[in-house]
Amino acid sequence: MQLTGAEIVIECLKEQGVDTVFGYPGGAILNVYDELYKHSGEIHHILTSHEQGASHAADGYARATGKVGVCFATSGPGATNLVTGIATAYMDSIPIVAITCNVGVSLLGKDSFQEIDITGVTMPITKHNYIVKDVADLAPTIRRAFEIAKSGRPGPVLIDIPKDVTANKTEYVKAEIEAYAANDSNISEECLNTAVKMMKESSKPYIFVGGGAILSGASEELRTFVDLLDAPVTDSLMGKGAFPGTDSRYTGMLGMHGTKTSNYGVSECDLLVVIGARFSDRVTGNAKKFAKHAKILQIDIDPAEMNKNVILDAQIVGDVKTVLHQLNARLDQQSHAEWMEQIQSYKQKYPMKYHRGILSGPFVVEEIYRQTAGDAIIVTEVGQHQMWAAQYYLYSAPRTLLTSGGLGTMGYGLGAALGAKTGCPDKTVINIAGDGCFRMNMNELATAVRHQIPVIEVVINNHVLGMVRQWQNLFYGKRYSATVLNDGVDFVKLAEAMGAVGLRAATEEEFKEALATAMSLGRPVLIDCQIDSDDKVWPMVAPGAAINEAFDEDDLNNK
Repeated sequence: MQLTGAEIVIECLKEQGVDTVFGYPGGAILNVYDELYKHSGEIHHILTSHEQGASHAADGYARATGKVGVCFATSGPGATNLVTGIATAYMDSIPIVAITCNVGVSLLGKDSFQEIDITGVTMPITKHNYIVKDVADLAPTIRRAFEIAKSGRPGPVLIDIPKDVTANKTEYVKAEIEAYAANDSNISEECLNTAVKMMKESSKPYIFVGGGAILSGASEELRTFVDLLDAPVTDSLMGKGAFPGTDSRYTGMLGMHGTKTSNYGVSECDLLVVIGARFSDRVTGNAKKFAKHAKILQIDIDPAEMNKNVILDAQIVGDVKTVLHQLNARLDQQSHAEWMEQIQSYKQKYPMKYHRGILSGPFVVEEIYRQTAGDAIIVTEVGQHQMWAAQYYLYSAPRTLLTSGGLGTMGYGLGAALGAKTGCPDKTVINIAGDGCFRMNMNELATAVRHQIPVIEVVINNHVLGMVRQWQNLFYGKRYSATVLNDGVDFVKLAEAMGAVGLRAATEEEFKEALATAMSLGRPVLIDCQIDSDDKVWPMVAPGAAINEAFDEDDLNNK
């Protein structure tokens, strides 16, 4: 049948099972929005307050559900406002499809009103992107975009469609979309056998888990693998929940703000098995000193990650879930009782701790964990609160911590929380923010109210840019350049002005009561948590140091 380009966009989204789109309309994309209006019973549209909020919401929806997130924007500034969200998804390998519309084909390249070369702008931050100048190419392009976004190492794809293409007609034939399945035919038998041999020869193995284990859905295979290898487990920020944080083998996060147990253990192990992680500088510290006593085995779907930041002794390229399944079939039960006992002694000697009796970031996170019984989707912004959320909430399932790990995007969390709650309406969704980050995306609180999305926004308010101030305090002679935010903005009144519920807490008891109230209301709620400006994230690894040089407040005071 003959359909317009706009009709084809909607039909192709329906083919892919898309039930929600986040976006903001404008002149160039009007034809698509007009068609979306006719299908509002099939595809729900969330009108965000800003296009960046739409891209973050699509990202949060994808992380929480495992589906491809979708966002819309118009040409020019509408398209460029998506860029930070697309880059955020790219750095963390999150599958989203961003659909923008542009000026007509005859107006391209002429500095037309609201024209931008968005494919040129986003080329470095997308897995692939397209500009579709012929309506006959539109349906195949959309189908290909979704396939690219979710296959292999996932990532964002952008499709730019000139306005006249959305109006032109062509023949459309509905396609049946097959579920994506990982291709395991290229996994090297030699590499698998080498890996098993290394494991059998190891007396002090350690397992380091990253976000790839979550993206591949490998949690069950991972738990089996951990039991077979009889090894302790650490994770990256992106890997949280792949392996239960409540398990006795779990030792906490690795790296700059990782636990001493994990940092010391990885530095002393003789085999480090790296599963779906990319050796970020925040994990390795000084890469030349990283795990220098260990042979390193990396398992990852992306061959470009091999030997990129750390030189390996062995590697297996393939889907993590498939690789672990095959390793589990080959590996006999191992036993490392003495090594495990040593690691358990580190856990007892170096526990995570903070000052009690006053309201603090760690207390807020622990109380959220207690009141949600560990069964919530936690979203964060970026900064000290993000690290506290990683350290003090025990994630027992994948897709329950949504955070910008690679790009470190302030302003990510509230939009992402809206996407997560939309995709998982039965889950409690809490965004943990700092006051600096909240200022960057506070307009999305109006989106939550407009669409009645009952997210809880917990603002850990220290009236400063906390993480930057921590560095200024420790490494810049306490010169607090441009990091003080004590300007009198009242977040409670702001929340109320936007139609949300605003609560304030200055003590531990007040926060307990505020959180219980927020969870009972079923409405968008903001809790303004007043904490000290100089609270810090401990432990910490100084820039350029090895991870086994991690220090905490006691070390600093005893120095």
